[in-house]
Amino acid sequence: MNKFIYDFHLFAQSSQAQYTPLRPNWTGQDPVTYADSYTSAQDLTPEMKTFYDKNLIRLAEPELVHDQFGQMRPIPGGNGKTIEFRKFNALPAVPSDRVLTEGITPNGQFYGVTAITATVVQYGGYITLTDMLNLTAYDNNMQEVMKLLASQAGQVSDKITRDILAAGTNVSYADHGNDGNDERTDLGADDVLTIEDIKKAVRKLKRVNAKTINGSYVASVHPDVAYDLMQDSEWIDANQYAGSGAIFNGEIGKMYGVRFVETTMAKIWKDSTCPTISSGVYRPVYGTLVLAENAFGVTSINNGGIETIVKQLGSGGTADPLNMRSTCGWKLNKVAKILEQSYMVRIESTASFGATAEAN
Repeated sequence: MNKFIYDFHLFAQSSQAQYTPLRPNWTGQDPVTYADSYTSAQDLTPEMKTFYDKNLIRLAEPELVHDQFGQMRPIPGGNGKTIEFRKFNALPAVPSDRVLTEGITPNGQFYGVTAITATVVQYGGYITLTDMLNLTAYDNNMQEVMKLLASQAGQVSDKITRDILAAGTNVSYADHGNDGNDERTDLGADDVLTIEDIKKAVRKLKRVNAKTINGSYVASVHPDVAYDLMQDSEWIDANQYAGSGAIFNGEIGKMYGVRFVETTMAKIWKDSTCPTISSGVYRPVYGTLVLAENAFGVTSINNGGIETIVKQLGSGGTADPLNMRSTCGWKLNKVAKILEQSYMVRIESTASFGATAEAN
């Protein structure tokens, strides 16, 4: 136990706010030479590595709003970078084909499985810590650094999934004035999300027999859009029913058989694809995702999905001859994939207080 306390404070003794931006297809090779030269002999013990990995996962989980509704798959260890999601095709429901003749065994049926593959991509980032704040700092710097890194890892992970889902092809447009909106540029300032838009999305899902998630469809919604929905008399706050069962991460309420999770990660567009306010100025458009079961698949954050990497002070060898630097970072292996377009509906709308929102 004493050794654990000693090791923890050994890592917590410095804090230089140097940051290397994450980047897609991150390979671990960094332009800063010393960051690649740490020796494995000075790395964390397995016990400490487990502690930090679990700590990072725990801190990152509040950011993972979208992932909780997908088919979860572990990272394919030892089998390359390709992961396979499987979708079972529905059996035909034709009564005339299912008529049984007395005493005669009918022919069996074949079921179809559609394999959908995706390639896992690696992402990451780290912060370099110096030894100087060991003498001057009052804060537990490692703890604060872990919070920053976990928040970044969680937001990056959630955006990866969000961007995949926001590119879905099953889309509808809010139409508060019944103007026949059928594309993004048609949306006006009054085309905020209403219960009528939710009802239309639910109808789309029900028409293809999309299954609910724990008894309800689920929608991810931006706070600006949630504000508009909450004005409807049919809105029920989550605190009115939370005691009756488990609620989703970020859940704020429900209406018309849809449970809503609120997140600032909900997609916002603000470019030439959006309505024009004036020359070169565009109205922000929000994407609300209404999801059914098995709409998409995603790799799990556990079991190799995310990793904490801490390099101790003194582990840099000749690249850090005066033992001045240590690093703390994260590495994420992630991919998300839409499995069935008809099992998710993206509703695009404006928002009452969204005129100054920025694209995300």
